[in-house]
Amino acid sequence: MMTQRAPLPLSLPLRFSPAVAAARAAGAPIVALESTIITHGMPWPQNIATAEAVEAAVAAAGAVPATIAVLDGEIHIGLDKARLAALGQARNVAKLSRADLAACLAQGGTGATTVAATMICAAQAGIAVFATGGIGGVHRGAEDSFDISADLHELAQTPVTVVAAGAKAILDLAKTLEVLETLGVPVIAVGQDGFCAFWSRESGLAAPLRMDDPKTIAAAHRMRAALGLPGGQLVANPIPAEDEIAAAELAPLIAQAQADADAAGITGKAVTPFLLDRLYHLTQGRSLAANIALVLNNARLGAAIAVAMRDA
Repeated sequence: MMTQRAPLPLSLPLRFSPAVAAARAAGAPIVALESTIITHGMPWPQNIATAEAVEAAVAAAGAVPATIAVLDGEIHIGLDKARLAALGQARNVAKLSRADLAACLAQGGTGATTVAATMICAAQAGIAVFATGGIGGVHRGAEDSFDISADLHELAQTPVTVVAAGAKAILDLAKTLEVLETLGVPVIAVGQDGFCAFWSRESGLAAPLRMDDPKTIAAAHRMRAALGLPGGQLVANPIPAEDEIAAAELAPLIAQAQADADAAGITGKAVTPFLLDRLYHLTQGRSLAANIALVLNNARLGAAIAVAMRDA
């Protein structure tokens, strides 16, 4: 009788850009950046201009930017200008999360990484800090649709510190905070006691924790590892005051966008891009300007945290 051999382990198809490879070799601070914001979060050409500005902000703050994407079945950690430009204009790019990342790689596909997928790839690459716009969370009406982003569970199991302007304001923020608490994810507000709401500095909800110093945030990340606790931490960094759109102004517009999505039968992964596009038009472009400002703000803080981790 023939014995069945165990399959040989696969080598992970990680491809580092020259800049990121050099940073890893030198022990320099690195900040991961997602690619879904390029393919699904902003229109062209603002998406490419923003991606380049975010990378420049990370570099100016003393860290090396590493935009992550899956290209032809390989995880690229860091994109050169040509690949970044091509991704920004590509059509029908897959939106990758935990559920479909492996399938895309196995099939030799191309996809942009969401918060969850970026965290997975960053951890595999040894990158501890990731700066983004806003995380996904519990969608409004989730008690009927069960629509809850995989980002929340990823924060509970993958050891990456995520710097974001809270969760996207189109979500049910109170329920999102409840789920994060249940999953044991630290939610750390920066510079204020309230939980920020993406385009708005205040959501009306208290943040569980507050830390105003990148060194303290870096120390908390290391302490979780020392305790053997799984998962990362969410750093809720409010949009600069001069760039925000007040929550009271946005509330009726978000309700209108949600009603439009329901009427059009939009579901699943298509919901967030649809709502962001509707709000862009309902705010006459102000939501996009605010989005760009908050991403840049998060990139700067992410770099400061990465530098603090390096210097500890």
